[in-house]
Amino acid sequence: MIESNDKRTVVVGLFVFLGLAFFVAGIVMVGNMLGTFRNKMEVICLFDDVNGLQTGNNVWFSGVKVGTVGDMQFNDKSQVEVHVNIETKTKQHIRKDASVRISNDGLMGNKILIIFGGTFHSSEVMDGDTLTVQKTLSTEGLMNTLQENNKNLLSITADFKVISKKIAAGEGTLGKLLTDETVYNHINASTASLQQASAKAQELMNTLAAFGLGLNKKGSLANDLTTDTLVFNSIKTSVMHLQQIADTANVLMTNLKQASNNPHTAMGVLIHDQEAGAQLKETIKNLESSSQKLNEDLEALQHSFLLRGFFKKKA
Repeated sequence: MIESNDKRTVVVGLFVFLGLAFFVAGIVMVGNMLGTFRNKMEVICLFDDVNGLQTGNNVWFSGVKVGTVGDMQFNDKSQVEVHVNIETKTKQHIRKDASVRISNDGLMGNKILIIFGGTFHSSEVMDGDTLTVQKTLSTEGLMNTLQENNKNLLSITADFKVISKKIAAGEGTLGKLLTDETVYNHINASTASLQQASAKAQELMNTLAAFGLGLNKKGSLANDLTTDTLVFNSIKTSVMHLQQIADTANVLMTNLKQASNNPHTAMGVLIHDQEAGAQLKETIKNLESSSQKLNEDLEALQHSFLLRGFFKKKA
């Protein structure tokens, strides 16, 4: 009887020991899964709105779980100070200039923290560092944005409805263009005129091109002027002579003008002195009369018997 009780005690003790062993092993396994027994460091993030983030939510970096969300409390600026527990072995990959944002674990899953960014020019994150927070659009904000966009879309649709109604009624420039045949005819006529003008411009360009080809034709005056230096120099010399003649004529006209304006010169006396002009006229008349009388006397001498033989011999 005593041996039976001892065996029972041993069996019970063995089962209790095995149960405790399994319990401790389970605690260790769960602790390892949750990272309880891993070396961790703490970084701080300051949020204006944690958007439902809770203690114990996972922290991810490049798609890998690197820690959990720790304590959350308000600071003196009414911001939420979130303490993030990160495994020490991953800190070499996380930089001080990295950023943090709140996301969802799946479409409707729990909230998670995502660490992203950072450059290797910056040193690795250390215990107690504060990471930059990137604001994320919450579901409520997204819905508000969609609602605002829907309102804008409705407003645009209403405006387009009014515009299309006016166009269908023939109002405005576009409406008249679509409904008024006269406007269409005017536009069509204007288009035809533009086409004619374009054709004439093309003809003009062709004419100018032909003229240019003619200028480049060897033997022509234009080609000689542009290519033959002898012709060009000859024309240049002729132009210089003409310029000299023009300058001489200009000087002569200037002198004549000055002489005519001076009453002491012969030309000035003839132009300005009326008495001298009258005397000159009278002199010319006398010369004409004397010349006529001289002709008559010569005619008489030709018929004189004394000189008749002389003039016949001369003839």
